[in-house]
Amino acid sequence: MSCSVPAIEVRGVTKRFGKVTALDGVSFAVQPGELFFLLGPSGCGKTTLLRILAGLETPDAGTILFNGKDIATLPPHERGAPMVFQNYALWPHLNVRDNVAFGLVERKVARGEIAQRVADVLRRVGLEGLAERMPNQLSGGQQQRVVLARALVLNPAIVLLDEPLSNLDAKLRVEMREEIESLHQATGLTFVYVTHDQADALSLADRMVVMAAGRISALGTPLDLYYRPPNRFCADFLGEANLIEVTAGNGMPAGTGGGVTLRTPLGLWQGTVVAENGPPLTEGQGVLCLIRPENLQPVRDHREGLNVFEAEVRGLRMNGPTVTVTLSAAGLTLRATVLTQDSLELRKGSRMTWGVQAKNTILIAAT
Repeated sequence: MSCSVPAIEVRGVTKRFGKVTALDGVSFAVQPGELFFLLGPSGCGKTTLLRILAGLETPDAGTILFNGKDIATLPPHERGAPMVFQNYALWPHLNVRDNVAFGLVERKVARGEIAQRVADVLRRVGLEGLAERMPNQLSGGQQQRVVLARALVLNPAIVLLDEPLSNLDAKLRVEMREEIESLHQATGLTFVYVTHDQADALSLADRMVVMAAGRISALGTPLDLYYRPPNRFCADFLGEANLIEVTAGNGMPAGTGGGVTLRTPLGLWQGTVVAENGPPLTEGQGVLCLIRPENLQPVRDHREGLNVFEAEVRGLRMNGPTVTVTLSAAGLTLRATVLTQDSLELRKGSRMTWGVQAKNTILIAAT
């Protein structure tokens, strides 16, 4: 997506709590209509950043623009960016209708308009038959829909979501992901979504930032950051990763997507350089190599462009449609993901040939 004026622009935002720097010069832009994620482990600064966007915290330095306008002096209710909290924060003494209408009542919207807007948004989120229910009469998923309805009824330009699915069980979490995606597509609003859950981000985000220690470690689409991460932290944080320290055999400028020969504990391989603006590789230089488990598969016929090695099967863990295979080779422990139907021939203690294509043997950083 591209637009001359971003929906949100964060420029050099810094926030300290005493001696702790929660955010350290963070900058990025969110385009109108994006479902944009702030992803990272606990303590990385993502929730602090979301609270700054909402007006619940004040940055020590930096600028935040909404649609080109500096919103630093605006109180939360004038920013047009309601926040959806992880703990729901529903009024227990109000029914669904009145919980959703609360913000409109506070803004002194006409009674007839309130009734119409509440009815419309309850229909949109699938709660039209539950308007008289009290919060304690609702399931977790229904309560989450009420929270979303309460934000959407304000006709915002931006919706801020703070771990909205953290209180749901696994099955309902998947259902609510689909609900959020559907609401986002239907409304065309800009959503900024904070989570530590990689599955939420990888399945929903248009783009995302991966945060670490108050800084942005990586920014891009889920597909790019998963298969072509720019650094070790991003590679290791997003899903399972086989990370191997190898040595460059010949030079190739980083960022070209070009191939390079690698000396690895498993033999002489070919890899692909993806780190942008990195230094040229020199022969003998240590490099970190990434292989995603699903790209590591049993080899039945040797083909050009395939890096192969012999390994012992040390463990098999069934995950339903897939099986995680633990491999031991040359002192390394690696993990492969194969389809369950393709795992029937695998046995603990057996040895066989495994391989990964050179294009999926990714060099991400110097060591």
